Amino acid sequence: MTSQIRPFRIDVPQTDLDDLRERLARTRWPRELPGEGWSRGVPGTCLRRLAARWRDGFDWREREAELNRFPQFMTGIDGQDVHFLHVRSPEPDALPLVLTHGWPNSFVEFARLIGPLTDPRAHGGDPAQAFHVVVPSLPGFGFSAPPAEEGWSARRVAELWARLMRRLGYERYGAQGDDFGAYVAPEVAAADPARVAGVYLIGGLGFPTEEDLPELTQEERASYEALMGQDWMHGVDHHALLRAAPQTFAYGWHDSPVGALAWMAQKFHEFNASGKPLDEAVDTDLFLTNLSLYWLTGTFGSSAWPYYESAGFAWPRGNRAAPTGVYSGPPGIRRLAERHTEIPHWPTGNPGGHHFLAMDRPDALAADIRAFFARVR
Repeated sequence: MTSQIRPFRIDVPQTDLDDLRERLARTRWPRELPGEGWSRGVPGTCLRRLAARWRDGFDWREREAELNRFPQFMTGIDGQDVHFLHVRSPEPDALPLVLTHGWPNSFVEFARLIGPLTDPRAHGGDPAQAFHVVVPSLPGFGFSAPPAEEGWSARRVAELWARLMRRLGYERYGAQGDDFGAYVAPEVAAADPARVAGVYLIGGLGFPTEEDLPELTQEERASYEALMGQDWMHGVDHHALLRAAPQTFAYGWHDSPVGALAWMAQKFHEFNASGKPLDEAVDTDLFLTNLSLYWLTGTFGSSAWPYYESAGFAWPRGNRAAPTGVYSGPPGIRRLAERHTEIPHWPTGNPGGHHFLAMDRPDALAADIRAFFARVR
């Protein structure tokens, strides 16, 4: 490992792709359990269709070439080899912006967002609102080295990102995050307050605690009940599962591609609040690209550390170090979020979508990111 910034290019050995195809062809399919739709988990018809696409219709080499069009690098920070994309805008006065992905996702999450952010002129936006985009892979995700010891946290990741942005020569920049990134991005501002212009979150702020419930207005209670009724609040409790026994489940995900596919399909289905079928909210090949990255890098287990390092689930709290923009309001409640965070940007009319909004509505998300940072840059 070295602190120098080294160019990186994805080049998966063909033997790994052949092995994946062979394993998919030898799948030992279980009997179907009784129950309607997704009531017992991923339906067999859905999983067989996805597996067939992954085996015979999905072209990793084409996806690999698409990803390699983004300039990629490796550097060593705090004992960690960190993989990152660094895509500079053609606009010379662009604001640097570090994007932090979530779980079970990767830098692939932002593949369709980067263009609208770096080159708004080509996507119907204002060129004065362009960004130089940096997309690091979280430790243990994709090509970033896994943590070698316990003790990692969102704050420790944020300190890595702050050092990375300094190493790239950026004196002022923004931080964006969703899912686990919604915990990291506010911590970037806390770790580097003099340099961070603003923090942008897709959601995650302003969720009521039990103590807040008696004080909610009728409208706020309706938002809270909408939150509690969503699939991802009642599906597989990945927080508890990965906190308790990630090593146990990693054996299956690492050895069986259909097991890994089923797990990823379950979570992406539960995270789908778009009102559309999953394959319309998240393009199937984009979903399979993210899954393939996990499989080909063997990181199903090492990416679980944000959960087994935690004491339990808690919503993000934001920060006071920099102003924060939020993509959408409900089911979060702005009044509650502002107890901990300065929030000058909280639109209520943005279109909804999948939890991983950058995969579902990249243009709408890019437009709102631009709108927020136009106020604070």
